[in-house]
This record gives sequence, structure tokens and C-alpha cells, in this order.
Amino acid sequence: MTENVVVLGAGYAGTGAINKLQSELGDNARLTWIADVDYHLVLHESHRVIRDPDVRSDITFPVEQIADPSTRFIQDEVTGLDVDEQTVELAEGDDVEYDYVLVGLGSQTAYYGIPGLEEHSLTLKSLDDAMEIHEAVKDAGREATRGEPAQVVIGGAGLSGIQTAGEIAEFRDEHRAPIEIHLVEALEEIFPGNDPEIQQALRDLLEEAGVQIHTDDPITEATEDHIEFDEGEPLDHDVLVWTGGITGRDALDDADLEKEHNRVNTGANFQTSDERVFAIGDSAIIDQGDQPAPPTAQAAWQAADVAGENIARAIENRPLMTWEHEDKGTVISVGEKAVAHGVKPAFGISLPVDTFGGFPAQNLKKMIAARWIADITSWNAARRSWSSL
Repeated sequence: MTENVVVLGAGYAGTGAINKLQSELGDNARLTWIADVDYHLVLHESHRVIRDPDVRSDITFPVEQIADPSTRFIQDEVTGLDVDEQTVELAEGDDVEYDYVLVGLGSQTAYYGIPGLEEHSLTLKSLDDAMEIHEAVKDAGREATRGEPAQVVIGGAGLSGIQTAGEIAEFRDEHRAPIEIHLVEALEEIFPGNDPEIQQALRDLLEEAGVQIHTDDPITEATEDHIEFDEGEPLDHDVLVWTGGITGRDALDDADLEKEHNRVNTGANFQTSDERVFAIGDSAIIDQGDQPAPPTAQAAWQAADVAGENIARAIENRPLMTWEHEDKGTVISVGEKAVAHGVKPAFGISLPVDTFGGFPAQNLKKMIAARWIADITSWNAARRSWSSL
């Protein structure tokens, strides 16, 4: 009997799983890949497009470069998952039947019920989003003057917010644009929940780049031209970018699976409450004991490899592997500069310090992205992309 295996999503989770499944599945399985775009975006480098749209070709990779000829690809929006009928529901095409499905749809932006925030902010979840931020910042800079500079506000000082602020600062400097940049975080410090050493190193780089940092005061409302805080004075904006949180995709609203905020609960083997459904990446809350795996690109890369093998094992009625997330360190860019922290030798570098910057951190960030590109395509493609990473 030939099994139908379906993978949803072309992010890190979906693309990594396709890569693994193509090497693991035998002749007794048919592989179908469904995504709403026909390319893979190296999302953790998408902030580069905010400064320079020309880098798009270096961080997007067409499906045909990744999928084997025997893998069927369907470009369509997933609108539902019927686990009783074992079908994937699509916006335009016919339902797709599956014997096993891997959900790697990623996440969408969470607005936490803050009035006006969704209506008046831009987000950074796709290539189109990055282009929209670029155009908005460019237009705001053109219309501003030195006496009345454009106000660009980034809400949320996690990874995306910090890197977005850095790219806008580089754009401002390269174009000598009259722009003031504000990074807003509800909690006490930027890059919340991380080591104070990297928090301070990032703060130093941001302030050096002229980014004004506002912490310890949550946004309570957003309007067309300003945001309001719980305690502080309102802050005007010409461009508002929100990077403050994630939630699961609407496509999983009615899926009969155990989930929280549309993120599917899984065991450490990626199996959900339905044994025919697996989930990884931002779509999943993966059991790791004390706390679930983080919704990061690094975790998705690691998980995809094991999830792909587990589906092959399930088809062959073999025991499933369990996965344990290994934190290999953090590398964050602020424009052309970067900070690395807690890096393991597995990243190809070992230094006698926990936190470092300069050329080693910049080069390491490039190497991480290049390694991923090489894994899903080739080292030649990674070399061509090097200057944009």
C-alpha cells in the first residue's frame, strides 16, 4: 500500500522536513508539499530587505531547487485540517487526502487584544511584509525634514524587533534620511528572558546606532498617528512596526487536535493527539519537559530532521525517536554589526567568552545562514548569497 505523506508550509520547519523526507521515504510513499508561496524564505534574514530590497534574490529559493521531481508541490493557502476525513482543505484547490500529515505552517502575529494595534501596524512575517516596511520607511523619510524627522516605532524588542531597528538605522544612515527610531518593550529590558550580558551588548549597539529604547511600559492602544502607554506619555509614529508576539494559524481553528492558541500540542516525537498528524516549528508546542521548545529557526531546523525520520518510521511501524532541543547559542545582527552569545563549538567556533561581537560574530551569523542554504540547496547557492547575509 502506498502512503500519502503531506507537508504543510515552506518555512524552516516545512522545508527542512521535505529535505529529510525525500531522503527517508521509500517507494511505498508519495510526498506532497503544500505552501502559499512557491519559494522558501530565509526568514531570519528577511530584515535585510527593509534596508535593501535587492537582497530578495539571495534569501529566497524556488521550490524547484529544493523539491525532488517526484515530490508534488501545490501552491495554495491551507484553510483547514479535517483529521476525521484525513484531508487538508485549501482556499482554491480540491481537498488533499493524507495518510500522514506534518503541520509546519508557522505562526501569525499576536496582538494581545491591544486596541488599534492590528489596524495601524506593519508586521515582519513574510517577504511582502519586509517590502511593505521598506516602502513605508522610505516614504516617511522623503516627506520628513530635519526639523520634523519621521518617527518610526518598533513594538517588541525581541529578535525581530532588534534586527528591524538595526536595518532601519542602516537605511537612515545610507540615505541620510531624517528619521528617528524608537524601540518599545513592555518588559524591563530588551531581548527579554535572556542573559544580561547579551542584553547589554545589544543595547549598546542599538544606542550607538541612534535607536531610542523605551522599556518597562506596555502599549495600551495604537491609533493612526501615535501609541499610548500604561504610564508614559504617548509616542507619535509615522510608521509603526509590531513584532511583539506569535499565535497559531487560523487554518487550525477547527482542527480536532489538542492545541493552545492554535499551536498544536505534541510529544517530544512530534506526534499530536492524532497519531496521523505530526507538527513542528511555530505551529507546535513541543513537549520538552519543564518548558516547550522555543519557536526559533534553530529549533525548527533541528526538529525537522527528526520529524521527517519519525514519519518514515511510523509508516514502517518502527518506534519513534524522541527529540531534545539543544541550544547552540544566539547570534543577532544590528545592521552590519552582530552579537553572539553562548555559542557551542557545533557552530564552528569556540571562544573563551560567552558574549562577543565584531567580525567573529558577523561572520558567524553569515555562516549559520549559509549552512542552512547549503543544506536545502547547495554550497554554490550559499556562496552566491553570502554578501546579503
